[in-house]
Amino acid sequence: MDQQGYGGASSSMSYSQRVMENGISPPNLSEEDIDYLRTELTKVEDEIQTLRQVLLVKEKYATEIRSELGLTPFSNIKQNLSKGWQEVQTSTPYLTASATLDDISNSNIVVRTRESLFHAGHVTSSALSNMGVSITRRLADMRALPLPSPPRLSHTMSVPSMRHSSTFKSFDEVVGSVKRRPSRS
Repeated sequence: MDQQGYGGASSSMSYSQRVMENGISPPNLSEEDIDYLRTELTKVEDEIQTLRQVLLVKEKYATEIRSELGLTPFSNIKQNLSKGWQEVQTSTPYLTASATLDDISNSNIVVRTRESLFHAGHVTSSALSNMGVSITRRLADMRALPLPSPPRLSHTMSVPSMRHSSTFKSFDEVVGSVKRRPSRS
């Protein structure tokens, strides 16, 4: 891939790579070649800048057209996803996998397992229903029973005799001392 350029230099190397660090060009390029290359470089850089500006204008114009057509970025994504899904569904690996899954789902083992699970579901449902009926009956039976009356609280001491007890006196002293304390305002 190494082609010979001006002055025998390799064209795969850029001009700036051929210029030494101190800014002096290699001795195998003539002044005329250097001037020509600099002019070409300036032209190419100007063309690149012009192409970037043209591309920017065209992108803005395309955006305006999409907007007028009602094509939003979301609708573009939606359309791309729909198209991609359509391509997946028509692809050979997808069709092969789909056929294999159909074969598996229609196999003898899967059919018997499906029937067994269906039967187990019915049996479980029936058992839970019977249990619910039993619980409901038991709750109804319990509701029919009379509730026991709460025990009556009986005092072992009368109020006047409580006033003379040591517990009441110590409580009275604490409350009294708090009442007599001057309030801080």
